[in-house]
Amino acid sequence: MPRRAVNCIVPVDLFNSAVIRLTCATASAVMLWYGTGLHPIWWLTWIGPLPVLYAAARGKSASAFFMALGAWAAGGLNMWQYLYGLIGLPLGIAVLADLVPALVFATAVVAWRAFAMRGALFRAALGFAAIWVCYEFALQKTSVNSTFGNLAYSQMDFLPVVQIAALAGVSGISFLLFFLPGALAATLSGRGPKRRRMTLAGLAAGLAVLTLGWGEIRLHESSTGPTVTVGLIASDTQANLRPRDAGQIQRTFEAYAAEARSLIRQGASLIILPEKNAVISGSSVALVDQILSSAAANGATIATGVERWTDTQKLNEVRLYAPDGKLQTTYEKQHMLPPFESNLLPGSSLITVREPSGVWGLEICKDMDFPALSRQYGNAGVGLLIVPAWDFDADGWYHGRMAILRGVESGFSIARAPKQGVLTISDDRGRVLAERQTNSAPFATLIAAIPVHHEETLYDRWGDWFAWLSVAALIAVILSIAIIPL
Repeated sequence: MPRRAVNCIVPVDLFNSAVIRLTCATASAVMLWYGTGLHPIWWLTWIGPLPVLYAAARGKSASAFFMALGAWAAGGLNMWQYLYGLIGLPLGIAVLADLVPALVFATAVVAWRAFAMRGALFRAALGFAAIWVCYEFALQKTSVNSTFGNLAYSQMDFLPVVQIAALAGVSGISFLLFFLPGALAATLSGRGPKRRRMTLAGLAAGLAVLTLGWGEIRLHESSTGPTVTVGLIASDTQANLRPRDAGQIQRTFEAYAAEARSLIRQGASLIILPEKNAVISGSSVALVDQILSSAAANGATIATGVERWTDTQKLNEVRLYAPDGKLQTTYEKQHMLPPFESNLLPGSSLITVREPSGVWGLEICKDMDFPALSRQYGNAGVGLLIVPAWDFDADGWYHGRMAILRGVESGFSIARAPKQGVLTISDDRGRVLAERQTNSAPFATLIAAIPVHHEETLYDRWGDWFAWLSVAALIAVILSIAIIPL
């Protein structure tokens, strides 16, 4: 009896659908790889979700979920070498750092699809954005790394959009990054009445025009008030990174003092050195004070970061020396970097100094990852924030831009002096007035005039109002299903 031929041919429609999903997932993954991470190409972040959303509107919910999950997880691997290789996160934590945002993105895509397929286009775009903003806001409030990794930092080369931070903080920027592509994809999905699609398209276009227009206007406003010539100094030489030996401490600070005197002769009236330039205790505290007080007496204020140990505590500290040669004040870092600084005692006090140019404030490195602390300085009327820091080379640009965004949010200029990073001087609009890689010389220096100007912002006054509004929007979208069923 002849055997029947078994048909092993994959249906053409199924094959084409799989190819489309794979192509779209790959396209989104590539754009997210280059549009996020430590050196993002800002415009790719805006279009990165579009291929996945296109395919999600033309397939089943389960396939949309796994396609989005794979795309974001693959794109997020651009941080793997940094988190697991350089920072040394445990393998499980590094995997979660990649998978958790991918799961949130996949959930947002499925939610977008559920609304878009039934013609609820505005709810699709709003829910898509609100899910992501709520996720980032939860991290901001609960994570030891606060806003590190927030999508808003991908836009630091796109200053008109960055100005939104003065109104709504990082949440406002992230909302736009999801709402606009979500609205565009919903409009192009072909779902719902044409009038509804055109209304959503007009709303999205109007929001984009208002954002860019207001940003450009704000960038063209000139800051008023005095300026200060600030000099930044950093050395990435191994012997100078964190000396503990008394002899090397003396050599390191004498070299810094010599560079400071040179910048003072060039007109600098404020000198900033990096974070943790030495571990000091007992007699070495007096040694550092003597060297830098002597240099400051040449006519400038000098700020240096040190790790100061006493019999009972270990502190990450900024010591500020006045032009009269006296120690003016100290500031203790409030947010430590785990696990590297888990043995250090966090501070809890704001430190401001009133100068003829205006009010200066002090923070250290990771403090700048936390918007709430910088808001306190904004509320105190600070016009210039002095920030010693220590980066990891690879994240120098990114971590410096995180700090710059704090100035846009809360209305002040920033002078940031890291080791193993980028010396940066910026104003309250996020404009970089001067910058230089710290590995460009044994002692890299930078000098520029910086405005000491505080501008009260909506974010400075109202804080995370927009993030809470997004939480309310997400709840409203969920509750709307009962009122206007899908």
